[in-house]
Amino acid sequence: MTRIFVPKDAAALALGADAVAKALAPHATIVRTGSRGMFWLEPMIEVETDAGRIAYGPVAAADVPALLAAGLLTGGEHPTRLGRPEEIPFLARQTRLTFARCGVIDPLSLDDFRRHGGLEGLEKARAMGRADTIDTVLKSGLRGRGGAGFPAGIKWKTTADAPGEQKYIVCNADEGDSGTFADRMLMEGDPFCLIEGMAIAGFAVGATKGFVYTRSEYPHAIAAFDAALSVARATGILGPEFDIEQRVGAGAYVCGEETSLLESLEGRRGQVRAKPPLPAHKGLFGKPTVINNVITLASVPGILRHGHEPHQAIGYARSRGTMPIQLAGNIRYGGLFEAGFGLTLGEIVNDIGGGTRSGRPVRAVQVGGPLGAYFPPALFDTPFDYEAFAAKDGLIGHGGVVVFDDTVDMAHQARFAMEFCAAESCGKCTPCRIGSVRGMETMDKILAGVAVDKNIALIRDLCHTMKFGSLCALGGFIPYPVMSALEYFSEDFRRADAA
Repeated sequence: MTRIFVPKDAAALALGADAVAKALAPHATIVRTGSRGMFWLEPMIEVETDAGRIAYGPVAAADVPALLAAGLLTGGEHPTRLGRPEEIPFLARQTRLTFARCGVIDPLSLDDFRRHGGLEGLEKARAMGRADTIDTVLKSGLRGRGGAGFPAGIKWKTTADAPGEQKYIVCNADEGDSGTFADRMLMEGDPFCLIEGMAIAGFAVGATKGFVYTRSEYPHAIAAFDAALSVARATGILGPEFDIEQRVGAGAYVCGEETSLLESLEGRRGQVRAKPPLPAHKGLFGKPTVINNVITLASVPGILRHGHEPHQAIGYARSRGTMPIQLAGNIRYGGLFEAGFGLTLGEIVNDIGGGTRSGRPVRAVQVGGPLGAYFPPALFDTPFDYEAFAAKDGLIGHGGVVVFDDTVDMAHQARFAMEFCAAESCGKCTPCRIGSVRGMETMDKILAGVAVDKNIALIRDLCHTMKFGSLCALGGFIPYPVMSALEYFSEDFRRADAA
């Protein structure tokens, strides 16, 4: 029978992919895959033909009879026909390295994984030895994709050189930033890639155990990864030399911070630890620990498979390789776009994302989740690069790009940042715990038009205290969205005052 590939990614499921698969099942062999990441086309199905795979989308279950009548099984013409998926402009423009298999393979088929280069990186690492494996990661220029952009190879070398028989690999899959879904997509669409990356890291630093800390809001990713772990153990990829356990968090945003995550993994309340000591010296259960996020670890197999040069050759300035840019909010073409660093924010929002879904002008873009700054179109020439964003008091974070049109009230967005911090603070340090509450109260006065100039000055002073006095990035970066809203959208803070 003809094979039809239907995504079981959470985004596709939310748009009716299961119903589409059920409607097609009597007529073809259904292969469930991850998503290609073009969410405005989901559910996007692909039919295997003599000319290659032909995509159709978005497809609803009600469309199936008409599609079959139009010759779906041989790639026939239909209004939803998109042609070869690789030729769809959104996908054709990408540099797919980490997400090359997503939407292409059956995520739980180890044979599919191997046919597309899976486990070659792990085999090469074992052949070259621990020191050369770490050196390859160092030379690649791979930086942590979780937000801080710290060189992964330095973390690995520090952990490898630290004394101690027991060491750990911890994968941070607590993807809590607004507008982000890359971790979820990879764990649902190519879970063996993450397993291979963690196994390489374990081999390189001498760790025998790994943990994946996954957010509870990702039931499909949790199930897919657990199933992949079972296959990996049954086939000897995981075992006594290195095994992985998945732990599910309880929804605390602060547990995305590495030391708070460690506290939670150890069975305690998720609170930030003071540093030093660094986790590489004294991490999980007091042992040397590598902590990387999903995309960082999933980038490693390709680097080992192809060598450090191809990864080093892509990117911009000190940011090497590709980044999965996640387009969300009020945007026409929402989804995942993997590309080398260096695209400008304007190219990402307007050329790739197609501007706003509403058709109204873009007013603000927040990059880096709820701690990221709001950039106006005047800053759209900023390259997507860690240092370039930092130079303008912004951050890339996990690569989420959330777009707002000209109906947004930026004073309310600033107020929300303080509210978010108040709700999610672990409570350990005073600037974050108390400052966020006082900030919310002060913003309420500004919104009510009470002593606006005086209260804006107070907000600025409070942000300075939080930025430099907080123990971790939650309190330290909340000033970014607040201060950027004040800097670029000051008129929104005086509407009540003017009235």
